[in-house]
Amino acid sequence: MTDAVRTATRVVAAVIIPFLVVASVLLYLLPTTTGELFAWTIEPRLSAMFLGCAYIGGIWFFGRVLRARRWHHVKYGFPAVILFASLLGIATLLHWDRFHFGHISFITWTTLYLTTPFAVLAVTLRNWDADPATPDRGDFAIPLPARALLAVVGAASLVCGLTLFAVPTLATEAWAWSLTPLTARVVGAILTLPGAVNLFLLRDARWSAFRLIFQAQLVSLGFIVLALVIARADLVGPRPVVAALIVGLVGSLLAYVAFYAYCERRRAPSAVGE
Repeated sequence: MTDAVRTATRVVAAVIIPFLVVASVLLYLLPTTTGELFAWTIEPRLSAMFLGCAYIGGIWFFGRVLRARRWHHVKYGFPAVILFASLLGIATLLHWDRFHFGHISFITWTTLYLTTPFAVLAVTLRNWDADPATPDRGDFAIPLPARALLAVVGAASLVCGLTLFAVPTLATEAWAWSLTPLTARVVGAILTLPGAVNLFLLRDARWSAFRLIFQAQLVSLGFIVLALVIARADLVGPRPVVAALIVGLVGSLLAYVAFYAYCERRRAPSAVGE
């Protein structure tokens, strides 16, 4: 069927979700127990919670994939997942000595990040051309200035994330909280997520193509801001950096909420959606 989510894509989403749920609980709710329960020890807790926020957004995204009526509703989230998972797989190999060998969490982590990028890439390529590039009934065309602005923000986040991943020492002494080379690379991988999505706004104006993905980004951002409050004692970096991070994340959350509300108000009540 044209613009349908293939069964294999839903199966991959269904397999991934339980792992994201377990990781989210361990990292966000029990961030001080990674030494005993997780694949590697993550300190301080804000680093663990930050990664947990990415997984929480992933739960929302893959949950929507299971229910999506149209492939194009979730299409642009998959390249971001492929990039993120690939970077974490590379980080695992680069910092092999930091992991808890033999632990069930280590075995699960390693298996997932050495296989997930390929599995997600396979279903993405198989499903990619199913999108006929037509808008939903009652869809809203996002204005070019808004798309360009979000693409610029996304590009900045993508460049920052890739730079941090390639040269983690840039952040080990100048970040809002304490980072190791491994956690710096993890933070860099997380920062690529919005960039890998937002750049597609330059080629597609359909709000229906980004609505569900922006929901996942809003969920993730909301939990990140909450994490900053819960683990505020971990914000020991240079004051200007801490202030810039807080303003940037809170500002991004507010801007995304405003943008989402703006697009939703202009979406016709009869629009096909989730």
